[in-house]
This record gives sequence, C-alpha cells and structure tokens, in this order.
Amino acid sequence: MDIFLLEFKEELWGTAICLLVFMILKFIGTKAIKKVGKISDINEVRTRLIIKYSAIGLFAFAVVALILIWGVDIKDIGLVFSSIFAVIGVALFAQWSILSNITAGVILFFSFPFKIGDKIRIMDKEMELPNEVYLIEDIRAFHIHLRRKNGELFTYPNNMMLQKAVALAQTFENPHDNSDAL
Repeated sequence: MDIFLLEFKEELWGTAICLLVFMILKFIGTKAIKKVGKISDINEVRTRLIIKYSAIGLFAFAVVALILIWGVDIKDIGLVFSSIFAVIGVALFAQWSILSNITAGVILFFSFPFKIGDKIRIMDKEMELPNEVYLIEDIRAFHIHLRRKNGELFTYPNNMMLQKAVALAQTFENPHDNSDAL
C-alpha cells in the first residue's frame, strides 16, 4: 500500500483536488440555480431538474479531468471516445427531438417569461384553434402541460415554445374570440 501511495502521489493529490473542485462547483451551481428559481418564482420540480442536468455536465467534466490526471494515453482514449460517440451519435440522431426538447427545457427554465398558472396564446397556424387561450398547468423536461377552456389537457413540446410566438392572454383582446376566461 505504501508503494502505491508513493508511486501515485501526484495523481492522488490531483484526484483529491479535482473531486474537491467538483463538489465546490456543484454546491455553488446548485445554490445559484435555486436562487434563480426562487427569484423567478419557478416551480421547485423544474429547479431540481436543471440542478440534475448541471450535475451531470459537471460530472462529465470531472471524469475527463480525472482521465487526464491519471495520464491515460490520449490515443487509447480517442479510440474509446470515438467508438462511444459513434454509437451515441446514431442513437441521438434517432432521438433528436428528445434532445432538442431537453435543451429547450433548460433554456425555458432560465428565460421563459411565463409561469405555471399563466394564461397564454400560442400563435401557431397549424394548431386546431390557433388563437385559443391555454392555462399553463406544468412545465416539464420535454413538454408543457396546457389546459384548454373545455378542460382538455394538451401537451406542447418545449422546442415549439421557443419556435412559435407565445403571448400572455391578458395582453391583447381578440374581438372574434370570447375564451379569455378558463
């Protein structure tokens, strides 16, 4: 055991420092995301989801740092990563909409001007009733739950919320639509 500690002293110190930095960054990031969520009055479930995403990203960086600290041959790592990314790339290409919805969910967390309980209109000509008022019931990782005036639950993908114009229902009046109250 003593031989191992003496032989890999620098790597062990580097690992300890890397793990300490990882834990500090995770703590600071969690506090910052919770503060943004509280200031923006964002649902706690959404806040925890974003914290989880950031922890996964930090963990990936920590793994890469540990691989570099322990001096794994870059050629071997390149071969392994290229194989892994080829498989993941094919899988993600098939699931591109899921990835874009997760990314849109993170963007909506930090910049979406509407909250749960707001009434909105989605300006989408392809929708059944393009000027209908919806009540935002929940904002999830992949989609938003909207309630129609007739009580029907409607899910709308997060990436579409970024692509289509969305307005608060109280911000304008449509003389042809009497659906302001849900």
